[in-house]
Amino acid sequence: MISVLGAGAFGTALAVALAERGAVTLWGRAIGWRGENPRLPGVTLPEAVEATEDLARALRADVVLLALPAQALGGFLDRHGADLAGKRLVSTAKGIDLATLRGPSALIAARAPGAVVAVLTGPSFAADIARGLPTALTLACTDALAGRALQETLSTRTLRLYRTTDVIGAELGGALKNVIAIAAGAVIGAGLGDSARAAIITRGFAEMTRLAAHLGAQPETLTGLSGLGDLTLTCTSSQSRNFRFGAALGAGEEFDTATTVEGAATAQALARMAAAEGLDLPISAMVARLATGAISVENAMTYLLSRPLKEE
Repeated sequence: MISVLGAGAFGTALAVALAERGAVTLWGRAIGWRGENPRLPGVTLPEAVEATEDLARALRADVVLLALPAQALGGFLDRHGADLAGKRLVSTAKGIDLATLRGPSALIAARAPGAVVAVLTGPSFAADIARGLPTALTLACTDALAGRALQETLSTRTLRLYRTTDVIGAELGGALKNVIAIAAGAVIGAGLGDSARAAIITRGFAEMTRLAAHLGAQPETLTGLSGLGDLTLTCTSSQSRNFRFGAALGAGEEFDTATTVEGAATAQALARMAAAEGLDLPISAMVARLATGAISVENAMTYLLSRPLKEE
């Protein structure tokens, strides 16, 4: 049996897709709905999916997908990490923990002794997965044999998983692209045009690759689904919460604060990491300031355009 912890849109979508393979337990803190998650309208849960608020029931599974926001994952593991020991755990979080400056895989490994830790990431929207539209993702696991087994377990007719052992590269690609998506959204929201967005995407990708390599990732991982693929999707579609948040900043509009925007917190984490490591991450630094209202989009663009000329 497979369990998905986190009944948001993405967790629900994964449960719907994986029901093709058999029974799935979907856990959430307050599931007040039956049959259709209001965060995923138009999608009915298959009979093979059991939605429950009983965490103990969900933890009976050997394979557990942690579909929790990056900033909520650490607290959940503090409370329930011992219950997850020895299981096969797959994180779908795309962010860097502000409290520890660690990625999801490191948080899980530290709090769930003996667990097999994997990361599922890549270009995907919950609505597409739930409706059975073709989606390709990266499954990263340092244990190659365990990764192959999880790949077989979690792949469906429309959900195609590609393996890698580069967990650091895969999870950094998923986390960092959210920051760049905010910048891309801000450019469009401010009316600066598609050419400016293309420049942000390209130079943002350079930042992503530079930081990932510095932290021990394989640069080629960032050119795959978990890096360039996810970056392209989130920087060009209004389905992306991070892009919409950036667009609201650029247009000077209010944004629904109930909507999780992983890139906003990750940008703050990156600013601290860059200062500690002596790294130059100009776009990420501007996003960190934009997200807190410390700088306007106009001044951020002026700063980026006035930087010293350099080779590409």
